[in-house]
Amino acid sequence: MLDKNKLDWIYNKLFTIRFFEERIKKIAKEKSVPGYLHTCIGSEAICVGVMAALNKDDWISSTYRNHGHAIAKDCNLNQITSEIYGRSTGICKGRGGSMHISDFDRGMLGSFGIVAAGPPVVLGAALQEKINNGSKNSVSFFGDGAIHNGAFHEAAGLAKLWNIPMLFVCENNGYAEATATDWHLNTKELSDISKAYDMIAYSGNGNDVFEVFNLTNKALKESRNKQTPIFLEFKNYRFSGQYEGDTQLYQPEEEIENAKKNDPIKLAIDNAKNHNLTKDDIEKYKKNALDTVNSAFDFADTQPWPKGEDALEEVYVNYPREVN
Repeated sequence: MLDKNKLDWIYNKLFTIRFFEERIKKIAKEKSVPGYLHTCIGSEAICVGVMAALNKDDWISSTYRNHGHAIAKDCNLNQITSEIYGRSTGICKGRGGSMHISDFDRGMLGSFGIVAAGPPVVLGAALQEKINNGSKNSVSFFGDGAIHNGAFHEAAGLAKLWNIPMLFVCENNGYAEATATDWHLNTKELSDISKAYDMIAYSGNGNDVFEVFNLTNKALKESRNKQTPIFLEFKNYRFSGQYEGDTQLYQPEEEIENAKKNDPIKLAIDNAKNHNLTKDDIEKYKKNALDTVNSAFDFADTQPWPKGEDALEEVYVNYPREVN
C-alpha cells in the first residue's frame, strides 16, 4: 500500500496535467500562443506513474508532447507556462517554447521535437553514471513511431552492448502522427522490437497509473541489479490529435469514445477506494490542481517578453553587448 503522501502526489499530478492540457487546448483554439502545441491527454498515467518511481534528480528525456512529463518531474509550473507563452521568466527564458521544456536541475535533459532524439541523450547520461559510479536512474520517453528511427536503434544497440542500466519507455498511444500502430508495425507486439537486441521487455496498461508505477519500479530494480537496459511499453490512447488543430479524421469517432471508457483519470478515480481515498479527497485534489493551473496561466500572461539582446546570452560565443 502506498503511503498517503505518495497518493496525494500522484492524484494531484494527474489532475494538474489534465487541467493544464485542457487550458493548452483552449489557448491553441484562441491562437493566443504562436506555433504548434501538443497535448498529452490520455497519457497522464504514464507521466505520473513513471515519475512516481523516480527520484527528483534522476535523468529523463522527453518528446514534443512533454508538458505532462515536465509537470510530473516537478518542474516549476509558472516557468513551464511562461515558456509556452514565450516569456523571459520561462523555464528556458522563452527560447524553447512548448516543444522544448527542459530543466537540468530536475534531471529533465531535454524535450525534443525530433522523433527519437531522446534515447541517445539518455544513453549518454546513463553511461556517465556507470563510469562515475553514480546512483541516478536514466529514462527516455518516446512514442511508438520512434521505433522506426535509426537513433532509437543505435541507442538500444549500444545500451545493450555496453550493459548500460536505463529504461526505454515507449508510450504506445496508438498513432504515429496520423498512422495507426497496426499500419506501421511488422511485429505482433511493439515491444517485440527489443528482441533484436536481446533486451528485456515488459508491456503494461498505460491507463492505470498504479500498474505503470509498479512495473517501472520493478524494471528500475532489475535494470540496476543486472546492469542492463530494459524496454517498457505502456499502451494507452491519444485523445487529442497529433497537434492542437488536427482534424483527427483518421481516428474513428467510435474508437475515441470506446477508448474514453479507459480514460486514465477515470480509472484513477475508480481506484481511489482501493487506497482508502474518499470522494472528498478527490474533490480536494481537483480543486488544488485547478487552482494551481489557473494561477500559472495568470502568472504567465503578465510576464515580460525577452529583450533582443538576450539572444546573445548563454551562447557558445561571447558577443559584444552592443547590437547594431
